[in-house]
Amino acid sequence: MERLVGTVSRGIRAPIIREGDDLSEIAVNAVLNAAKAHNFELRDKDVIALTESIVARAQGNYATVNAIAKDVKSKMQSDEFAVIFPILSRNRFSILLKGFARAAKKIYLMLSYPSDEVGNALLTYDDLDEKGINPYSDVLSLEKYRELFGYKVHEFTGVDYITYYKELIENEGAKCEIIFANNCRAILNYTKHILTCDIHTRARTKRILKANGAEVVLGMDDVLTSSVDGSGYNEKYGLLGSNKSTEDKVKLFPRDAQSLVENIQASILEKTGKHVEVMVYGDGAFKDPQGKIWELADPVVSPFFTKGLVGTPNELKLKYLADNDFKNLNGEELKEAIKASIKTKDANLVGNMASQGTTPRQLTDLIGSLCDLTSGSGDKGTPIILIQGYFDNYTN
Repeated sequence: MERLVGTVSRGIRAPIIREGDDLSEIAVNAVLNAAKAHNFELRDKDVIALTESIVARAQGNYATVNAIAKDVKSKMQSDEFAVIFPILSRNRFSILLKGFARAAKKIYLMLSYPSDEVGNALLTYDDLDEKGINPYSDVLSLEKYRELFGYKVHEFTGVDYITYYKELIENEGAKCEIIFANNCRAILNYTKHILTCDIHTRARTKRILKANGAEVVLGMDDVLTSSVDGSGYNEKYGLLGSNKSTEDKVKLFPRDAQSLVENIQASILEKTGKHVEVMVYGDGAFKDPQGKIWELADPVVSPFFTKGLVGTPNELKLKYLADNDFKNLNGEELKEAIKASIKTKDANLVGNMASQGTTPRQLTDLIGSLCDLTSGSGDKGTPIILIQGYFDNYTN
């Protein structure tokens, strides 16, 4: 019988994960129990995805404010340094900032404006236009900023992040001077010791600072790349991808989980005979049209995945075929013509007009974004996602 349902994304409930749990066994059992309870079967090319949070929790990959402070202090070589381009987030950045401040006597905090890297806004471009401010060249002190724009709170959180971050630093006993600029070179007028906190532009920022006379340049991916006094760590991403755990501790991005996804894949094959793909996912990559927030605050959408998830989609645009190649066909004849085009399509459709408008993104970014939207970030209790039919097409 013809299948009338395409892609299905299911949130799979699982126990609360604790350090030391066998996550492979838990994930496999959760998926198989859900399939039995809800009367569906696994298929080849299904995707099982685990949120990075439960992977890091099972690993016990946590670090305290003191561990962060100790590592920064040993690497920065100065107790006066800059913290530049942080995102505006209580969950993502506040505990890290405590650690940075605990390592310092003075912090030069340089904020990008009108928004941070992932779209959290301090201001709007209309605000800047009204005051005649050029965000590409103008450097503002805190006093000038307040004179021009006063006090504004974040649309969703109700927090004035300027005051919030300043108080976090001062509560750790450090002085704080705040600057607003979008050109990283501006901070060199204040200090030559810099911790840059941008995520996706960090390599460029480091390169520019070093080329223009900075003495010490660290990124968040340079902090906690190895254990400090028994702390967690991430050798590749450091503090990038971390989340607040308690008021004194963060959960780091998971590490060494390639064996986990491969073990889950092998276990499902052994128990069901089905070859599934498995991945670990974090933030999706999409933009909120209301708050203008680009979700991706993790360094990557998926740090670990099985081989079948490498690559990008290779798809034909059905409406293009219907409106162009087969514009004179209808009904069953049109359907069969389109199916024939799909079955005989080239292995690489780059440059083919019939593929224009399809999404040229990595499979892990697309599927990870779907997983993130399915699991949500609150109390759904579904940290494991099962996606079926993603690799189907009109011929299946």
